[in-house]
Amino acid sequence: MLFNFDSAVKIVDYGYSKININHLINQNIEVVSMGFQMKKSFLALSVLATLCLSGCNQPEQNSDVITKELVQEETALIALHPANQNDIDAIAKHLDVSYRVVTNIPTDKCDEKVADGACFEVELTFTATKAINAKDWSIYFSQIAPIQSFESDELAVKHINGDMHQITLQSDYAGFSKGESKTLLFRAMFWSLSESDPMPNYIVEAPNTIAKVIDSTKAFIDKDSGLEVLPHVVAFTNEETQFKRTVSDKTTWLNSADLYKRNEAMFSAGKPVSVKEVSQKIIPTPKIVTFDADDGVVDISKGLNLSLNNVNQSEVDAALSRLVQLSVNIGSDKSALPLKLSVIEDENKAIGSYQLSVTSNEIRIVGVDANGVFNGLQSLAALITVGSNTIPLVNVIDEPHYSFRGMLVDVARNFHSKEFILSLLDQMAAYKLNKLHLHLGDDEGWRLEIPSLPELTDIGSKRCFDTQEQTCLMPQLGAGVDPESDVNGYYTVADYQEILQAATARHIQVIPSLDMPGHSRSSVKAMTARFKKYQKSEDDVKAKQFLLDDFNDTTKYSSVQFYSDNTINVCLESSYDFVVEVMSQVKALHANAGQPLTRYHIGADETAGAWIDSPACKAFIANNDKGITDMKELGAYFIERVAGILSDLDIETAGWSDGMEHTRKEKMPAIVQANAWDALFWNGHDKVHTLVNRDWQVVISSPDALYFDFPYEADPKEHGYYWASRHTNTEKVFQFMPDNLPVHAEFWLDREDKPYQADDSKIPMKSGTSFLGIQGQLWSENTRSDNMVEHKVFPRLLALAERAWHLADWAVPYNYKGAKYSQQTNFFTKAKQQARDEEWRLFATTLAQKEFAKLEQEGIDYRLPTVGAIIKTGKLYANVAFPGLSIEYRDGDGQWLTYQKPVAVKGKVRVRSVSVNGQRRSRIVDVTAENR
Repeated sequence: MLFNFDSAVKIVDYGYSKININHLINQNIEVVSMGFQMKKSFLALSVLATLCLSGCNQPEQNSDVITKELVQEETALIALHPANQNDIDAIAKHLDVSYRVVTNIPTDKCDEKVADGACFEVELTFTATKAINAKDWSIYFSQIAPIQSFESDELAVKHINGDMHQITLQSDYAGFSKGESKTLLFRAMFWSLSESDPMPNYIVEAPNTIAKVIDSTKAFIDKDSGLEVLPHVVAFTNEETQFKRTVSDKTTWLNSADLYKRNEAMFSAGKPVSVKEVSQKIIPTPKIVTFDADDGVVDISKGLNLSLNNVNQSEVDAALSRLVQLSVNIGSDKSALPLKLSVIEDENKAIGSYQLSVTSNEIRIVGVDANGVFNGLQSLAALITVGSNTIPLVNVIDEPHYSFRGMLVDVARNFHSKEFILSLLDQMAAYKLNKLHLHLGDDEGWRLEIPSLPELTDIGSKRCFDTQEQTCLMPQLGAGVDPESDVNGYYTVADYQEILQAATARHIQVIPSLDMPGHSRSSVKAMTARFKKYQKSEDDVKAKQFLLDDFNDTTKYSSVQFYSDNTINVCLESSYDFVVEVMSQVKALHANAGQPLTRYHIGADETAGAWIDSPACKAFIANNDKGITDMKELGAYFIERVAGILSDLDIETAGWSDGMEHTRKEKMPAIVQANAWDALFWNGHDKVHTLVNRDWQVVISSPDALYFDFPYEADPKEHGYYWASRHTNTEKVFQFMPDNLPVHAEFWLDREDKPYQADDSKIPMKSGTSFLGIQGQLWSENTRSDNMVEHKVFPRLLALAERAWHLADWAVPYNYKGAKYSQQTNFFTKAKQQARDEEWRLFATTLAQKEFAKLEQEGIDYRLPTVGAIIKTGKLYANVAFPGLSIEYRDGDGQWLTYQKPVAVKGKVRVRSVSVNGQRRSRIVDVTAENR
């Protein structure tokens, strides 16, 4: 039969339902109509009947005449049925999801009132590999930026809360035939610049069924690189529309040729780093180090004969164990080289200071305290090269630049195991970091057992699919449906005390953080569940005892992470009773583990405009005797009051700068720590200096260099968020000069790789003031495994340690008179730049040729650098940022080969770097030709 279809869609009254011709002409095995299904064997009859009944586009004279009765006789019509468990299981198995960023360039369809009109467009495509005849099902999925509008004939989407969205079926939904695709085009606020932005684990559900994760959205781990892969995300292809934040964005998508040129420029600028220099390098760099004039070495193959003298062995056991791990035998063999330890107190020296002397006759370490002896042993370990039996003769006099040398790990958004934390403590101690900021509570999870409040972990530590959140939290951040998955969990009392004891043995202070009053959704929901539990037993006193929410509050607000219900109500006395209960319990946990809780981080950041319509807060404003007359003052009041509670418990207060800056200094304790996370290119130094001028202890946590959840390089395949930096590699961390924040305007760029100016003439620091220290941050919104944490933290942690411990000679001292900085000023002179780059070349080479092998012995999956490579006149040239690592290349479909020198190639070439032990590979990169 011959047909003439003038339009894409023709709808007619078929006598049973309305048939969509788009489905009738589908080329696959099954044809689906709205509410019915027909076999392809009857496709022609169906189409002809439709055309005849519509009275248009009649078939030619030689066409068969089809009657309505024949249609009824030849096909069985099957109505779409409400989804049951079999349907949900089948959809989870047979629905392929594809997520493609179309553009980040705003159009007139973006909401101009939201995010200054910035929005991006995504094409979300669903393809059924098997027919779907069910209706009344929906898909829940995480999308970090809220969706503001969409286009689809059959699907609809709405924002639920946080990052959670729901896709539902519209009235025109007609089922899926086998192989059919349906597309949902949506727009969301801001931008999407990385292939790691979309979340995994889309959940399909229907009433009275068990929700399932759609298989095609499950992340998996690449077997060679160990990196997470999101199979439903379509790779970026367009630099202008997909990779750039705005039309003025100067960020360049890093290709292999540009990386090759960057590496070449760095390592050809100075003299090659020698094997001797690597063997003598200690990371972090000591204050004073003097090597033997004849470059002498001593053999330690027989081990070391330990003399503790006045040192308690428990204070140094962890450091001695590291030496053993590096194949150094520690014992009492008289024929072994003597290792003599001692403590000689010196009040004029900083905590942790030491002297190390290595001669041909003995090794001697003298610390001003046990911490100093411990650090001296770590410097001894730093002299060891895996596989070598000798170490250089040296004399070291050393002390730390900062007393606070920290690392934050967020285990709240996605949980990370106790085993990982213990391993991290080992590496922190190895490189002389001494503060672990453990972020234990946030919107998506509460990770510490509080015995008197079991709901916090019974509910708050788990995400699954429970829309009422009575058994778990909703699966924000793509958590999936399994409450026992690795992204869920908590530390039991025993777990946490084991962490504390391990930290104490390594001279590391654990600073816990359970964020409040914002970022508190997990605790708010847990205490609401507790309220409902005791309400059922008619125990009203217990029900309200620790309640954190005013149920009559009608305030409409949205937090920075787009929650409408994540903030503790600061006007309820039960909120403060909760704080007292939790902090008393945490203090007891620390005391019983032998590490007293002396400092606690309350968070205090990013509190949204909550409480405005809370009856409890209106009553408080009307009747309080605290001088609070405006709702805007409530956040600061909460912080001040909690700081007072902590002081009563002999605990010092710490918090994030943006929350702390609104407090009244006279209402705060004498000792306050503020973590400054203000971006430098937004003149963030002004806020930092304001806090220093309050005489507060400021810990620099600048996102420009110290947020390790940011990408290493400007490439959409690099994992991580990027709100302050598109590329924060290990070299950038090494370049950081924390003592002088505004000077970075001379050589760093803003988040769109454009120059910026830093005016420090307005709020310079008071003469003589300084920072307490610096801290690296690993936030875990899209970091779902321990291996990915290691990939993001290492090797950046080693550069963090260098900057925390050692004051570089090339660093620009702070100008207390104030100054203006830009790329036109020259405080950071060319000579200083050359000195910095020379030190970086030695540092980078030492990582590759000495430190990476040690990390591998400890099972650390540090990030292997992508390879710089270019094809010139038919030959492949390749290099890496850490000289000494092996490179492999593949020419066309050939085998992977080891790159040793420029080599002739013919086909498409790909490259990757290889770990020292040969067990892991980097992310593979396509090689760019020279003329690109």
